[in-house]
Amino acid sequence: MAGLLTIITNRLQPAFDAVVPGADPVVRPSTRPGVDVQVNGALPLARRVGAAPAELAEKIVGTADLADVCSRVEVAPQGFVNLTLAAPWLAERVREQVGDPRLGRSAAAQARRVVVDYSAPNIAKELHVGILRTTIIGDALCRLLADAGHDVIRENHVGDWGTPFGMLIEHLVEEGEERTIQTLSVGDLKDFYQDARARFDASEEFRERSRARVVALQAGDPETLRLWRILVDESVRYFSQLYARLGVLLQPEDVVGESFYNNQLASLVDELDAKGLLVESEGARCVFPPGFTNREGEPLPVIVQKSDGGYGYAATDLAALRDRFGRLRADLALYVVGAPQAQHFAMVFAVAHAAGWIPEGAEAVHIAFGNMLGPDRRMFRTRSGEAVAFTDLVDEAEQRGRDAVAEKSPGLPAGEQEVVAHAVGIGALKYADLSTDRLRDYVFDWDRMLAFEGNTAPYLQYAHARIHSIFRRADLAPATYRSGAVAPSVTEPAERELAIALLGFDTAVEATLETYSPHKLCAYLFELAGAFTTFYETCPVLRAEGDVRDGRLVLCAATAAVLEAGLGLLGIDAPVRM
Repeated sequence: MAGLLTIITNRLQPAFDAVVPGADPVVRPSTRPGVDVQVNGALPLARRVGAAPAELAEKIVGTADLADVCSRVEVAPQGFVNLTLAAPWLAERVREQVGDPRLGRSAAAQARRVVVDYSAPNIAKELHVGILRTTIIGDALCRLLADAGHDVIRENHVGDWGTPFGMLIEHLVEEGEERTIQTLSVGDLKDFYQDARARFDASEEFRERSRARVVALQAGDPETLRLWRILVDESVRYFSQLYARLGVLLQPEDVVGESFYNNQLASLVDELDAKGLLVESEGARCVFPPGFTNREGEPLPVIVQKSDGGYGYAATDLAALRDRFGRLRADLALYVVGAPQAQHFAMVFAVAHAAGWIPEGAEAVHIAFGNMLGPDRRMFRTRSGEAVAFTDLVDEAEQRGRDAVAEKSPGLPAGEQEVVAHAVGIGALKYADLSTDRLRDYVFDWDRMLAFEGNTAPYLQYAHARIHSIFRRADLAPATYRSGAVAPSVTEPAERELAIALLGFDTAVEATLETYSPHKLCAYLFELAGAFTTFYETCPVLRAEGDVRDGRLVLCAATAAVLEAGLGLLGIDAPVRM
């Protein structure tokens, strides 16, 4: 089922095509009282064909198929067309939506195979807040893409290779396997790494053993690989516990670390060389993609192989691109990585295109995001200036959720209170990130995030729970009013506004996916909750009678369903009691 604006656009399109094929009707919501939709396409079209805008608009609406859609059509002197939608038509559209298991969400016109690269922590190192945004945004995009019918492959590109692992493996040997497993399994990654570093800095003998261990690791020594695997497996197990607490869908089998591509790097260099793309520069083997220069205007290189024969991040990222569009046959690869890496990915993508690794019609997209700031609008850190630990943030979210629910709903049974507290705390943490345009920095503020007013997860969750309380008071099941058997009531202004808001769900999801911007879905859900609040305050539900009561219960059930589905697409739970 298409969204409201799409339906109206489709009705108008043949009339616009009769003037100029493919002309855009430019259908937009209206802010004018008594007008639901504004059609702006006649004005630019009139300029193209040399006609008077109002006359052309009159001609278009005269031939458009709008008889059942509108109760009033008004052409403004400037050529804008104002549409007031007919109540019976609106009611029928809401009836269709509420009876649809997908609540009107359209599937993608063409399903794609999408690889999403997100989260990407470092093995045996503590997760910090720098990982939070990529994890939350990436998870929401995966949910949205899968819901639209795309074949989504999650890839957690963890840092599990390189020179630090010599130091870490030797520290494991010193500590003993049993003690190391115990340390990593409880998430004490920070102390493990810092202790390894302290040993490395303090002992030349330890440094020598660490360097020798790196050589053994890169040579594939079985015992060294076994010890390395302990570090990887225990770290991934701990990461998975945190993902589960955060409600993120990443699983251990989604881990495809840097080590996966290690044996592919030599062939990658050979292939780039065979294609005439490699240039030697100061002993390193590089590709100079056109259009990238430094401040002095000199060409910038992508260093594929360093002068010492080693490989850097660019080589691994190129190997990942080659693998994702080759072996995995991806149509689209999304990289959910912070904005400071924009030039790096632009250059790597350019090299991959030049090498022919990204097929015609496929694309790689950097999903950039800004920083999380503290109240002082500087990088969010602890009072001592350290990066905030991921686990500490999740712990605090859960505790603050408990405090908020205990204050708001002390009567809930203890077990249910814990479930709701988790949903509220984690939901607040995730929604604060997702409701901000991902390209912008945002200020981390617990009080604002957990407020039950404003554009927050608790506000939306409370709106959802309040609707369910209406049905509990009447001893009714919301599902009864989601069958499509009962027509909604859309005669009062607030009913109409709520119906129109409900019918915008598909458009909001579509707009979110077009730009990979979850904040657009958040904004829609906030507007929907606001429309419901106005409706509930001005249109009695349980005190109404007969068909009006039933019709308003349909609107309630539809709103609860859309709020739950919309929050679910963002990875946020919607409790039925709060």
